[in-house]
Amino acid sequence: MLKKRWTRISILLILGLITIACAVKLETPDKPITINMNVNVEQEVHVQVAKDVSDAIADNPNLF
Repeated sequence: MLKKRWTRISILLILGLITIACAVKLETPDKPITINMNVNVEQEVHVQVAKDVSDAIADNPNLF
């Protein structure tokens, strides 16, 4: 019973030392973080009309 207690205490001490040894120091940067987002969006639309539809529109310009 006493041996189990010392084992638990020693494990907790070891975990505590590991936690202290692995401490991380966080600092904020001196300059603000800038994100440069140069986005160029180009869009091309190609419309192809079947020959018979094109001919029908040419023959009847008042169709539409």
